[in-house]
Amino acid sequence: MSETASEYAKPEGAKAAGALRVGEREIPYATIADWTVLKDRDKPKGEVFHVAYLAETARPGEGDRPITFVFNGGPGAASAYLHVGAVGPRRVVFGPRGEITAPPATLTDNSESWLAWTDLVFIDPIGTGFSRGVKDPDAKEEADEPGKAYWKLEKDLESLGDFITQFLSTYERWDSPIFVAGESYGGFRAARLSRLLQERYGVGLNGVLLISPALEFALLDASDYDVLPWIHALPSMIAASAHHGKASALKGVSELTEILHRGESFATGDAARLLIAGNRLGDEPERQILEAYAGVTGIEQSTLARIGGRLSPRLFVRELLREKGLVCGLYDATVTTTDPFPGSDSFEGPDPTLRSIERLFAAGINTHLRRTLGIKTDREYRLLSMDVNESWEIDTKRHAMESQIGATDDLRYAMSLNPNLRVRISHGIYDLITPYFASDRIAAHMRLPDTSTRLSLKHYLGGHMFYSWDESRIAFAEDVRAFYAEATG
Repeated sequence: MSETASEYAKPEGAKAAGALRVGEREIPYATIADWTVLKDRDKPKGEVFHVAYLAETARPGEGDRPITFVFNGGPGAASAYLHVGAVGPRRVVFGPRGEITAPPATLTDNSESWLAWTDLVFIDPIGTGFSRGVKDPDAKEEADEPGKAYWKLEKDLESLGDFITQFLSTYERWDSPIFVAGESYGGFRAARLSRLLQERYGVGLNGVLLISPALEFALLDASDYDVLPWIHALPSMIAASAHHGKASALKGVSELTEILHRGESFATGDAARLLIAGNRLGDEPERQILEAYAGVTGIEQSTLARIGGRLSPRLFVRELLREKGLVCGLYDATVTTTDPFPGSDSFEGPDPTLRSIERLFAAGINTHLRRTLGIKTDREYRLLSMDVNESWEIDTKRHAMESQIGATDDLRYAMSLNPNLRVRISHGIYDLITPYFASDRIAAHMRLPDTSTRLSLKHYLGGHMFYSWDESRIAFAEDVRAFYAEATG
């Protein structure tokens, strides 16, 4: 057995039994919630909290079940979002279209849990959830939190690789079909790990699932001189404008596929022309494009002219329904809330998606871990740590002019390294944080000969956490089950 944090810290792990019912089928499983210690030169440096759901073998001779390692992103986010949002055997209750329910938060059995076809291990990176760094007993004092050494791009990936190999050894799962699944920055992690796990750690992967992934950092950090970041979010903004009845040019168009097609065509056509040419386009062509721009986005033509067509998600969610005193969500632009400061030039209120949803996940994961699983610890469960997020560092030697940081090249490398590896990418249509069109365009440029059969993309109604919509969570689970069947042959 691997060493656990109980040797170095106060918390105690827990084991429990349960059963997942899917239709007429019942799947008994064991739950293990515990800490695994990461070491450096034989000294404990970090305690990784994780929750594993391991199903009992249903029929002898069927072979090992797949095992999936699951994490979220941030950086600074615990795995609770996927754990009790979509993938685990229990989930928090939302309204049918992801609406936030009144307090208190409630948990329910999750009939769409992936436990129906794979064992699951939810990982909280150090500094999130119950995971922490270990204080050096020989140090007289530590200026920073001990876990800060792991709040770095490469060190974080190595910690996940170290944990995964320890887990596989502890539970003798090296011969199981192995998958990794990550959301948002967790998608970046999963894409990078697709290469690292296989090349450095000797872990063969069957599949990688990227959920609302952030693949290339340069595409998320727009400036006045870029083009692509402004183009990527535009189809999702157009879809949101149509959803709210603000896209006058799309009146009478009810099919979402047609709305998305028109949005993508405009983004890569006239909008791209304007963004590339700037004031070299000419007054009349610019006026015509801005008129069309206003017609599909619902934003005033004068506003679009002032910003040169560089419509940021933050400006869009503030302006779209401003005459109603409402602001839309960045993580799901179909969600609205009252603007508490309508007279302010900038938006000073809470985002109606991320900030409003935190209380559901915080209550849900704490109830599940402390009451259902019986975890005994006085540690705070850090759902989303801004200390981790704001302290994140790039720990690779890079030249000052080397600005490209991404995961797509590692993903392509991993698919070449392992011809049997399958990859699935999914987004929510109305997500303005990691827009679906960015992944679509990136995938189109990967140009691997068999990409079409090994890399699949499918997007769903909803936002960043599209699984909060009942319809999307059900469809997503069915599609993921089929993905596992293909990836395991």
